Amino acid sequence: MDASTSREPDMSQLLVTRARVFDGSNADCAEGMNVLVADGLIQQVSAQPIAAPNARVIDAGGRTLMPGLIDCHVHAFASDVSMQKVEALGEPYRTAHAVRMLQHALHCGFTTVRDIGGGNYSLYRALADKLFVGPRYFYSGRILSMTGGHGDMRQIEERPRYESACGCSGMGFNSIGVLADGVDECLKAVREELRQGAHCIKIMGSGGVASPTDPIWMNQYREDEIRAIVGECTERRTYVSAHCHPASAVRRCVDFGVRCIEHATLIDAETARFVAECGAFVVPTMTILEQLVETGRQLGFAPQSQAKADFAWQSAISGLDILRNAGVKLCYGTDLLGSLYLHECREFTLRAQVFTPVELLRQATSIAADMMMQAGRLGCVAEGAHADLIVVDGDPLADIALLAADGARLSVIVRGGEVVKDVLTR
Repeated sequence: MDASTSREPDMSQLLVTRARVFDGSNADCAEGMNVLVADGLIQQVSAQPIAAPNARVIDAGGRTLMPGLIDCHVHAFASDVSMQKVEALGEPYRTAHAVRMLQHALHCGFTTVRDIGGGNYSLYRALADKLFVGPRYFYSGRILSMTGGHGDMRQIEERPRYESACGCSGMGFNSIGVLADGVDECLKAVREELRQGAHCIKIMGSGGVASPTDPIWMNQYREDEIRAIVGECTERRTYVSAHCHPASAVRRCVDFGVRCIEHATLIDAETARFVAECGAFVVPTMTILEQLVETGRQLGFAPQSQAKADFAWQSAISGLDILRNAGVKLCYGTDLLGSLYLHECREFTLRAQVFTPVELLRQATSIAADMMMQAGRLGCVAEGAHADLIVVDGDPLADIALLAADGARLSVIVRGGEVVKDVLTR
């Protein structure tokens, strides 16, 4: 048969019909919409019938079609809650964990993830070459940390590091982070991560939970170091994210040019207003704290880190309320370690104590895409955007629990125009 007259489905084309569309921003969903996908992109969104005789057709039957979800804070190689175990088990183990974790994320509807500590070009390329099926993958490379900061995972009794932070020394590196002190070391480290394809750079701007020797309230990195890192990223047309728990760390990092704050667990109202005025973003991470408080001891989380997790959890939910009242732009993120990756969807349930469903949907789609400098390409249902889509069996704007069901209420998942899941077509 001549190709021009063939009626075999063109698998590069997909037509979703009779969909109720949430576009990533507008709370008023359009009914009875048709969406044509080709070459991995959304080609047409119309209330009128679309002529695509050879396309694969999925009848949404009035279900909600929306952008694929975005998790802005994952650590694909963090195969255990103990960073010492992560390093000891080696790269093959970490990679196997990453594959399992990313496949789970996609099954839950997360068509994009941002690996904000430890991700690398090798994993990015494996996904791009379709060695396994997973989400669209952005990564920041290794996190930059000062000596004794949140990225320094050495125990207090371990020997000091006085060597320069260079790759040949073997000192100051782990699978998640790199130690860099002073402007010159920071510049070398950030340039090295960008050379290896990092989509952004992350720094440790305060103390943290998992690190063994730094107090959680401690501000980290000097102003000149942070500004130097921000300057390098600006020249590369990308941005800096900063791990920060206390309000003081959040304020100074935003003041020094950081675009996105991770956690902000101990933020106060004045600082939240400052963040909003500056137009910076925040990625809260509730699920990891809840899970560490509930199961950290059984999982072998270090006692000094467990105490910090317990402390941070006390103000985590109230911090969300402070951020909401200030009008801060918030993104969805989970920060889950080891076997806790199975709780990726629980973040919706925890945040629902403070936010409406439409606010949560925006956090996981359009606002997340904007933070990642991907507005118009991700997190939306619009012509020209990547065809990363999910069809929800029900109305997530009325019931956010539909997205907290680990993918059970997703009828269709499309990633880059390829159908990953379809229970509607018989």
